[in-house]
Amino acid sequence: MTDAERRLWSVLRSRRLLGYKFRRQRPIGPFIVDFACIEHRLVVEADGGQHLESNYDARRTAWLEARGWRVMRFWNNDILANTEGVQEAVLMALKGEAVSG
Repeated sequence: MTDAERRLWSVLRSRRLLGYKFRRQRPIGPFIVDFACIEHRLVVEADGGQHLESNYDARRTAWLEARGWRVMRFWNNDILANTEGVQEAVLMALKGEAVSG
């Protein structure tokens, strides 16, 4: 795991985020996602520079969304510099509130 993935996992693991259960490196169909809350069909991805304008990521997101998953992507530097903001955005998505960005 990258530093950003470790930081994000420290927030999401063991039901630390208001009791929501996340799994790490979870296979969904032909893909492996960074983090998934199965119950709420939410995928959270930590992205580094290699993901900039990635056709693979776009196809993967489209595949997941077509099957009812919501996909949230955060840049690694945002996770490291603003962990609380990322945590709040994930919570808002889990609670069904609109999230911009």
